[in-house]
This record gives sequence, C-alpha cells and structure tokens, in this order.
Amino acid sequence: MTTIWNKDAEGMSREDIEELQLKNLQATVKNVYENVPYYKKKYSEIGVFPEDIQYLKDIEKLPFTTKDDLRETYPFGMFAVSPKKIIEVHSSSGTTGKPVVSGYTRQDIDDWGETMARGLTMMGVDEDDIIQNTHGYGLFTGGFGVHYGAHKIGSTVIPISTGQTRRQIEIMEDFNASMIIFTPSYGLYLAEVAKEEGVDPKKLGFKAIGFGAEMWTEEMRNKIEESFNAPAYNIYGLTELMGPGIAVECSEQKGLHISEDYFYPEIIDSKTKKTLDPGTKGELVLTNLKREGMPIIRFRTKDITSLDYDKCDCGRTFVRMARITGRSDDMLKVKGVAIFPSQIEKALLKANDIEPHYQIIVTRPNLMDDIEVKVEASENLFFDEVKEMINIKNKIGDYIENEIGLRVKVTLVEPKSIPRSEGKAVRVIDERNLH
Repeated sequence: MTTIWNKDAEGMSREDIEELQLKNLQATVKNVYENVPYYKKKYSEIGVFPEDIQYLKDIEKLPFTTKDDLRETYPFGMFAVSPKKIIEVHSSSGTTGKPVVSGYTRQDIDDWGETMARGLTMMGVDEDDIIQNTHGYGLFTGGFGVHYGAHKIGSTVIPISTGQTRRQIEIMEDFNASMIIFTPSYGLYLAEVAKEEGVDPKKLGFKAIGFGAEMWTEEMRNKIEESFNAPAYNIYGLTELMGPGIAVECSEQKGLHISEDYFYPEIIDSKTKKTLDPGTKGELVLTNLKREGMPIIRFRTKDITSLDYDKCDCGRTFVRMARITGRSDDMLKVKGVAIFPSQIEKALLKANDIEPHYQIIVTRPNLMDDIEVKVEASENLFFDEVKEMINIKNKIGDYIENEIGLRVKVTLVEPKSIPRSEGKAVRVIDERNLH
C-alpha cells in the first residue's frame, strides 16, 4: 500500500471534498470582498456578492482573475491582510511588463509545506531521504516549495539551487542524495555532464526524481528514468496561487493529484469562457480556498489540461489533472523560463540597423531546449562589413538576455527573407514536439 501523507484529507469522499470546498470558497469570497479593494470593486460592478455563493457551481458567477489584474495591483494591492502579517514574498519573472508578486503569511507557508509534503510522499520520500533540490531559490517559488515540503516531512534538503553543474554531480556522489528535483531539460543535461565526469548516473542510487517548471513529453520522462534508473514524477505549480505543490503525480504516474482542499480547479473553453465537463481538454482555472495573505479567485492559468475524477489506484481521492500539453496564449516555456514573443519584440525595438520582422525558433536538438531568434538586417547593414554585423548580433543578444534572462542564438538574415503574413504573423516556430 502506498504511503499517504495525510490520509484524512487525501482520502476524503467526493461528497466531503465538495462540502469542504464550498465552505472554504464562501469564506474566501467574503474575505476578498471585505479586504481586497480590487475584488470588492470588481464584484460590486457586476452585482455579485458573497451571499450569492450558495453552491460550488455559483463560482461561475464570479469574474476571472488574470495576470493583468495582478499587474494592475502591483506590488501589494492583492494582499488581504496587513503587510506586517506577510512574512515572505515571491515574484514571477516580469514576463510582459510588471512582474506578479505573491505574498504569504506564516499559515500560508505552513500550508505550502503541507501540499508539497503530500507530493513528496507520493514519490516515496520520507524522513530518511536526502533531497538534492536544483530548483532555483530567490524570488522564484520553485526551490522554496520543495524546501518547505521536505522540512515538513523531516527529510534532509540540500538547497543547491540551479547551475554549478559539476558541483551538483560531486554533491550527488558525496552526500548520497536519494532524491533529486530538477527541470526535465536540466536533468538530462546533468546526466550528460555526469558521464563526461566519469560518473554513471544510473549508479547514483536515486530512488525518485521530481521534475517540473517546463513542458515535457513521455519520451523525455522515459529518457530521464532510464538515465538515472529511477522513477520520475511531475510537479505542477504557479507563483500566483502559491508555487509548486498545487498538483503532484503519484506512483501510478497517471495524472497529477490536485490538493482540492486548498485549490478548486475548473476547466474552461478559452474562447467562450464556459466551464467544460470533466475529461474535456481546456484551460485550467484555479481558486485558492484557504490562503490568508493573497487569495486569488478563478485565476486563468492559460495551461491546457483535463480533469479526471475517477478514484486513483494509489488510494487518493483528489482529482487528477493530465500533464500540460500547451497554452491558450503565446507564452513559451524554455529551460523553465516563461517567455513571451512580445518581450523579444521589445528587445529588438531597441536595436538599430534591423527590420521589425523576426521569428523565434525553439528546438530541442540534444534534449536541451534551444532558442534562436532570426531577425532581418536592414539593407545597408546586410551589405556592410562582417565585423559590424557581429557587433549588432551581440548587441541584440544582450538586449534579449536583459529582457528574458536567457542567452539566445541571434541570426541576422537577408532583408525580406522572413515570410510575411496577411493575417497574424507567425512569430514562433516550436519544433520540440511536446504533445
């Protein structure tokens, strides 16, 4: 029998789950109406009030919250408590304009640890384990979610964060880590570097791997499992709602269990915004049910998935979401970093001697994401000397890196060589085959 972290919560009947969700939803809606001016204004404008939430289905009367709403209230306008009760803040990378800020009370941090402890337990982690956490620490929520979950369980966590790849391999060997957390592309890179260093990743003795923060395929998972000779489990999270731990895969590897006592999931049609039936693919919408510091209601994640309410063979009753297979907007996830074409465009507009025609090409040649930006040189630059073209290329590379935090390959192409479109220009060509 699989170990379950919190049997009372994770084994509730569907009836009990829904009863608890309704109670928590009613309390949350009342809380934001009374304590978050932004929500009060929004709800009052459409004439919906806390007492209108009589059933779970009534959530559909409430408007959606989007990233734009959160940017509009930057930095602390969505907090539902006084600033002195907020003990920690995190932030997403400012993908388009202002970043999104997330605030946590002491109770929120405890709850975050609880949901992640459930997820780590699904992967077979217990207090005897040593977890090497290569997710980034800092404003990014990735590292901290795993960290708090590990603390809750009592396992040892190595907060090594991202990078220092050769040091990572040394630590895996010296500290006898039994579990590792990484993004899929970084995991494959670690396996590659380990071999270069004369270390067989299969013999490192990992019993489980947790991965997330970017798109992946089953082939990629198989490659990771084969490389490290250990099962790999997916972790899902969003800075806006909390961070990693919203949903995690169990030993069955047939979808990620959402902690439904903390989050209420819906699937909508991105175009009509209507709620879809269970099992139908659409955009995931999430609502915080217990959060104190910054409860978010009906947040449009833009992630495409479906929900399965059938009881899982692992014994847990929480709904499972399928792995994310796409986005309802034009965001790309490359090496765990969220990138919008508009950011690339913004960077290109700063450069001289180029035309405003570009293409972003994303590939995965050697299991690691590669991103290339093709941009048309102006007539005079194209016939200029090579040295000048190299300077411009480097400058564009710097502008883009400054905007998205990643170094990309910049290719200058002949004027008028990028296809023109009568309709919406095809700016992004994603050749990674992530479906």
